[in-house]
Order: sequence, then structure tokens, then C-alpha cells
Amino acid sequence: MVTIDPFAPATLGPTQLRNRFVKAATFEGMAVDNKVSDRLIEFHRVMAAGGVGMTTLAYTAVSEDGRGAPAEIVVNRDALPGLRRLADVVHAEGAAVSAQLGHAGPVAAGTGEVGLAPSRIFSPLAMKFTKAVTEDDIHRITGDFAASAVVLRDAGFDAIELHLGHNYLLSAFLSPALNKRTDRWGGSIANRAEFPRLVTRAVRDAVGSSMAVIAKLNMADGYPGGIWLDESVEAARLLESDGVLDALELTGGSSLKNPMYLFRGDAPIEEMAAAFPQPLRTGFKLMGKRFLPSYPFEEAYFLAYARQFRAALEMPLILLGGVNRLDTVHTALADGFEFVAMGRALLREPDLLRRWQGGDVAESLCVHCNKCMPTIYAGTHCVLVAPEDRPGHAGFVTT
Repeated sequence: MVTIDPFAPATLGPTQLRNRFVKAATFEGMAVDNKVSDRLIEFHRVMAAGGVGMTTLAYTAVSEDGRGAPAEIVVNRDALPGLRRLADVVHAEGAAVSAQLGHAGPVAAGTGEVGLAPSRIFSPLAMKFTKAVTEDDIHRITGDFAASAVVLRDAGFDAIELHLGHNYLLSAFLSPALNKRTDRWGGSIANRAEFPRLVTRAVRDAVGSSMAVIAKLNMADGYPGGIWLDESVEAARLLESDGVLDALELTGGSSLKNPMYLFRGDAPIEEMAAAFPQPLRTGFKLMGKRFLPSYPFEEAYFLAYARQFRAALEMPLILLGGVNRLDTVHTALADGFEFVAMGRALLREPDLLRRWQGGDVAESLCVHCNKCMPTIYAGTHCVLVAPEDRPGHAGFVTT
């Protein structure tokens, strides 16, 4: 068996990374007026200084109607200066930078826009029905993805992560529970995958070989009737056959129906409820356990599913999901995964990788209490870390 050093340089498409660690997209809640803020830049500077090979700017929208929440970054020419500043700061710390790019579709809430979905469904987030996407919508949104990709290229980003997970719009098209269409965009998995494939091809055509293009793909939606491994593997094969993606990052769960399937560990019902105004607060306390069922945490909880994709595909894969220990990273690389993405562990310890590389290989201090989840409304942070030590805080200093 070949031993791979996770701290050695690695190539992701045309992008050279200093190691095989990716800071996963974890929504920061730090954008202001749909643009990059100084606080958001500092958050990613800290992650870069902590030693990741690439840090990922979490969910950014391709259009106003693609936002999942009101303040989220819309990737257009107005956002370009802030995006360029963020990229420059990350590069100065020696890391590459990616942006997660998507259209929220049925996950949109509180934006004032009518949510879009493959078929008309009731959204529990927006508390109203979505609008079924039209043929014109599909081509408009595809163009929006391509235009946003060019903005990210011009801002100096090294990679784009297309959001094909968590039942955002492209993921919703893949889901048999949400896509009930009878036209060429529904029915078989090949038909349901056509819109995501159209987008990935358009983005690659827009940026050429100047950037890495990856996709975050749901292996399983995590609820009855949603996509599961068999069809998701087939969708991954179709994406691979197009030859436009440099890697797949494998995920699961639904922001619309079952978020805890992605996070695992404790469900922070009380803390989430406290973040909402009345009467939502009382309603969430009563119904929150139904929306946020608790799943026991186990190390690398998506690994067994992800191995099915490794066996079926030749393209590079990024393992995501509860990686807390360096020996787990070694296991993933030995199993044929090219990169490992980490989120909560780095939120708890931004310098974790420096610590590991320095010889202290104790596992991350993250306890997966998930109390970081409700903090997205005030700037995402670990509640066990003092305010002055949190990434994005003006007083935070990384050595």
C-alpha cells in the first residue's frame, strides 16, 4: 500500500494546493448587503493561516432569486472588488481559495423571492409553495452560473464548488422526491441529472482551464423517497463522463427536510429556537425535533457511502463528514480519496493542521455539540471559543 503524505503538495485540476486539506464550506453568516465584508475576509485569512490547502467561501448565489437567505453574497460584478480582496488575503497566507456557487431553489427563505423547485412543493422553510421551474428559467439560471463563474475567475479565485447537494436547486432536480416532472428534465436519473450537467458544462466553458471546477454532490438525501446511493452513483458517472469536473465532494442530507443527516451529533433545538423571533421560537421548540432529528456522531460517518463512489469512479474525490483525527485522514487517502474536507473541527481549532504537522496528533477538540449551527445568524463560531479567539473577530491573531 502506498502511503500518501497529507501535508505534501497536491494538484486539483489546474490548481496546486500545498496539502490535501480543504476547509469545507460552512456558512459564515458574515456577508453584508450581499457582498464580502472585512469580517468575512478575516475569517478566511485565519483558516488559511491555520494551514489548509484551500479554504472555501460558503454558499454564494448566482442571482438574487438564488439566495437562500437575504444577506448572502450574490456573485455579480458589484461583488467583484470584495471577492478580489478576499482572494488576495488568502493567497498571502499561502492557501488557495474556492467559492461554493449555487442557486438555493426550494431552500430559499426570507428573501422575498418565490422559491423555485423542479415541481411545485410546499417549503417548510419559507412556509409557502414554490414555483415550478420553466424551460426559460433553466436556461437563464444556467447562464447565471456561467456569468458568476467568470466573476470568480476575474476575482482571482482558484476553484469553484458547484452546489449539487442538500436539496438546493440542482440537488432538488436530482431528487425523486422533489422532481416530479414528466418532461425531459424529470423521470429517469439521466433526465433528472441533465440540468446539473448543463450547468457544469456551462461553467467549464466559461472559465476554461483557468480554474478547478468541482461539485458537491448528495450521496443520499436522508429521508424516504429522496435520492440514495444507487441513483447518486449513476448521476456521478454521468457527471464524470462529461469530463468537465476536476473532483466531486461527497455529502448528504437536506437543508429542506433533514439537515442533521449532514451534521450528525447533538441537535441544538433550544439554541436554534432562541435565534428566532416569536412566534417562530415557540413553534420551533414544539416541532424542532421533527425537523432536526438527532443522529449519533461517529468519525468519518460518510466514509462507507463514499467508498461506493470510489469503487465506481476514476475521478478525484473529496471525503467530507466528521473528520476529527489524523489517522482518519490517512485512512481516507489510503482508500483512494484525493482530499479531505473539514468544517467544524477547524471552526473549533483553526490551527489544528499546524498542530498536527508539528507532531501533536491528538484529535480535534470539536465535540460535535452543533451549537455552532444557530450562530450563523450572528457570525458562525464555536461557542466553546472565547469571542476574542474566534475567526473573524477583529482581535483574533494567528501565529
